[in-house]
Amino acid sequence: MTLPIMLVMGVLCLAILLFIFEWVRVDVVGIIMMIILPLLGLVTAKEAISGLSSNAVVSIIAVIIIGAGLDKTGAMNSLARVLLKFAGKSESRIMVLISGTVAFISSFMQNIGAAALFMPAAKRICRQTNIPVSRILMPMGFCAIIGGCITLIGSSPLILLNDVMKISDPNVEPFGLFAVTPIGICLIIAALGYFIVFGRFILPAGQGDEEGGGAGALSSKLEQTYHDIGTLFEIEIPKDFGGPRSLKECEIRPMFFVSVVAIASKGHHTNTAPDMNDTISGGDTLAVEGPAELVAKMAKSFGWIVKEDLDVFAEALSPNNAGIMEAIITPRSELVGRTLRAFTFRKKNGVNPLAIFRENKTYVAGISTMVLQPGDALLLMGPWEKFHYLKDRKGLVFTEKVQGEIVRSDKVKYAVGSLVMALVMILGFKVPLAIALLAGAITMVLTKVLSIDEAYESVDWMTVFLLGGLIPLGIAFEKTGAARLIAETIMGAIGSVSPLILLTVIGLLTSFFTLVASNVGATVLMVPLAMNMANAAGADPRIAALVVGIACSNTFILPTHQVNALIMRPGGYKTLDYFRAGIGMTVLYLVVMMAAISVFFGI
Repeated sequence: MTLPIMLVMGVLCLAILLFIFEWVRVDVVGIIMMIILPLLGLVTAKEAISGLSSNAVVSIIAVIIIGAGLDKTGAMNSLARVLLKFAGKSESRIMVLISGTVAFISSFMQNIGAAALFMPAAKRICRQTNIPVSRILMPMGFCAIIGGCITLIGSSPLILLNDVMKISDPNVEPFGLFAVTPIGICLIIAALGYFIVFGRFILPAGQGDEEGGGAGALSSKLEQTYHDIGTLFEIEIPKDFGGPRSLKECEIRPMFFVSVVAIASKGHHTNTAPDMNDTISGGDTLAVEGPAELVAKMAKSFGWIVKEDLDVFAEALSPNNAGIMEAIITPRSELVGRTLRAFTFRKKNGVNPLAIFRENKTYVAGISTMVLQPGDALLLMGPWEKFHYLKDRKGLVFTEKVQGEIVRSDKVKYAVGSLVMALVMILGFKVPLAIALLAGAITMVLTKVLSIDEAYESVDWMTVFLLGGLIPLGIAFEKTGAARLIAETIMGAIGSVSPLILLTVIGLLTSFFTLVASNVGATVLMVPLAMNMANAAGADPRIAALVVGIACSNTFILPTHQVNALIMRPGGYKTLDYFRAGIGMTVLYLVVMMAAISVFFGI
């Protein structure tokens, strides 16, 4: 073993330790690699920073921007609404529909984005159908991870694959965009079948961290101050109620301490910030906020019907579209010395005041006529879009980050068109992946789907620098001969085996490594190693690299993948739940992957 090999193995061990114990962030690990490798003479300075300009890094930046544009226009929400209408109340059908849709979206945008986009809708459906949210979120999360294997731009390991292959063999034939599609589809079908058959035995029946629903859910920080405020109910007004009658005439808030936060008229017009002069009639539907006993008392008094859950307002007041925020009145605010009613606060801003917090006391009744003072805290409910407009005005400071964003629905055709253009360039005109995706991303900027600042902000720069630092580590691994040495050592240990057994061993090694370290790190380090092992055994090195790229998504046993971490708290999962569901999924994944590769590529 030469000194360069010993040094690169030492750097590799350092990187693995940093990944496992998280002494520093993963992007810092990448930057450390870019510095330490040229200082040790293992790569040149040019090679050390070559990762930042690689096709893989540029492709990932462009994919993230395209995904952000689709999200910004509400394109994914529109798709979700259409598909969810067909779910019905069958647990299996709901699971298959949500998980399958998320898997499809993950094929062309970041899986963490696809899972985050669908999670509010999944939780709402679970509440409406009384299905435990834990039975839906884990299958959805697993399929979001697997969905990245449907195309070559669906996951970071597959985006990296062609570039890392060229480290071992500059003349290797790259894989096409849909080369992995048959394998990815087989894996998705297997995962869905796994949860349909075994889901009731391996998934917990918990409700996660959320009880109740809709936009009325207070954050844990606000709940400490406002306690029971924010519970939403949907009220159906019988047709024989008559009307129209104004909210002022009904005296709902003064008599019952209940706030009407939305009105849906018979003509399906929805008002999400009604004031005292707005009217209601028979056949209308109301969304109200208040204690359950007072809402029931109000409904009984008027002869109205309290629905079991949000129905008409399920979309408008879902946590994805609306919520509750606390805003502090500043000394220079135009609200100081005035009342909310005199300022016509609801009409001007499109949000509903629920309470005022002043001098350690919460006021619910009569807040419209209270003279406002600097330092008063207003508890407000409304669409996230309205809060984004409100935060840019002087005079109010929000105590928490405003969620959601301003949806540019008028730009959806440009967003979808940009994605289609990029795919046509890749498939029809054989334009390199990075250039085609970058063209799609810049088209979104030019058509004002996103501003250039929003495009920069959407990029996960942590991933960029992680990739930029690990690519030169892969170069050093190959350049020093370390990959060849490890390959020959492993081949000597297992002896002469068939290509199928060798590729299975590679898949197992990759699956283990991606559990304890970054899947990007697993790709960069395992691809050169796998290709050398395949060459030594007389197998196809391209197929060995493909096994690594796909096996890097076989990460279900622990909540180490970012998607698994995302769903952990909302689903109420524990690490044992991932192990119980993930152990079978991991074995099934390896079996189906090897079988599909054997059928579609031959071994």
